[in-house]
Amino acid sequence: MRKLVLLLVAGLAVGALLGHLMMSVPGYWLIRVGDTSVQTSFWFGLIILLAAFIVVHFALRLLTGIIRPVGRFRTWNGRARNRRAMKRTVRGLVALTEGRWKKAEKTLVHAADDSSTPLVNYLSAALAAHYQGNHEKSQEHLNQAQLSTEGADTAIGLMQAQLMIDRQQPEEAMAILNRLDKKLSDHPQVLKLLKQVHLSVNDWEGLRWLLPRLAAQKLIAPQEREQLEFKAYRELITFEAKNPSNIERVRGLWADMPEYLRGNTELIVLYTDALVQANEETIAERLLNHSLDHHWDARLVKRYGLLNVHAARQLAKAEKWLQERPNDPELLLTCGRLSLRTGKWEKALEYFEASQRQRPNGEVCAELARLYASLGEHNKSQLYYRHSVEMLAKSLPSLPQPSDAGDSQKPDTKAAKKRA
Repeated sequence: MRKLVLLLVAGLAVGALLGHLMMSVPGYWLIRVGDTSVQTSFWFGLIILLAAFIVVHFALRLLTGIIRPVGRFRTWNGRARNRRAMKRTVRGLVALTEGRWKKAEKTLVHAADDSSTPLVNYLSAALAAHYQGNHEKSQEHLNQAQLSTEGADTAIGLMQAQLMIDRQQPEEAMAILNRLDKKLSDHPQVLKLLKQVHLSVNDWEGLRWLLPRLAAQKLIAPQEREQLEFKAYRELITFEAKNPSNIERVRGLWADMPEYLRGNTELIVLYTDALVQANEETIAERLLNHSLDHHWDARLVKRYGLLNVHAARQLAKAEKWLQERPNDPELLLTCGRLSLRTGKWEKALEYFEASQRQRPNGEVCAELARLYASLGEHNKSQLYYRHSVEMLAKSLPSLPQPSDAGDSQKPDTKAAKKRA
């Protein structure tokens, strides 16, 4: 009731205002067309214009209402087809997941035309065809995916590279991935697949340059990176060192190597061997001196004793180390060998025997046997030769020997000699 009263009051107020305006603002409309003219008051003309506007508005709405059902039907039909396509797509993806490749491919392709995501349909169909071994059909679906969606080159390229890897075609996959890498620098999936391809073809050069990029994107664990970097440099140095003329290449690898790897004993030995083969033993000596001063390792000590640079200087250095490690068997063996190079036979015997006392070793026994034989002490030489053979025999696998069987099982050596 209160609202009705308010509306009446407002209506009366507006009416009074309009009446006042009509009385205080006189005017007229004059419309002339040729010899014909029409004249009316200002406010009546305004009412006619308002009425004309309302008539045109409702006429347009009526016309739109007549035309719209056709468009609505088309929209409804398109949405219905898209819903059916999505349902078929889901069924196709389920079949793909369950390993029913043929059904998955057929369902996904049939649904692609009406699907709002045809790229997904064709890529999944390509995967289903690939699993069936139909590589030509798989490539056809990838081509259809290319045509169906603009800007999907990266997704299609990654799928194609992955399929090439599965088909054991790493070179083709490498070409695709390198092209994508130039276009999309540091793309995570491209880098991951590149790592996989480099490893599959033993491309250690490519891998060593890829690893820092993987680490920068946090796509590889620190432990895995260290393992792969070690393997890459080990394989590259081993390969290049086969030809002594490639020593500059080996030096370049050593210079490019991460600092932590230069302390790896196996890599130091490999680099040392490469330097020795290239007649650069002086550099090898400096490398081993520096390495042993900072990181003591028995393999490096042994390799130091095999160098032939300046025996007296080497022996003085080794004996300096011996003051700090008087009971090191490998160092004693090295001192003995360097003593032989300087012609100090008695000192060499002392070092070899001290090494043998610290840790009996077939190699030390062989050195003692050879040295005693050269000195004319054949009894001692034979004794150490036997010790050497016995120690070597301990490392052999346990296999039956003639002494373990009866006389009837012993081979007829005379008959064997006649056959020979």
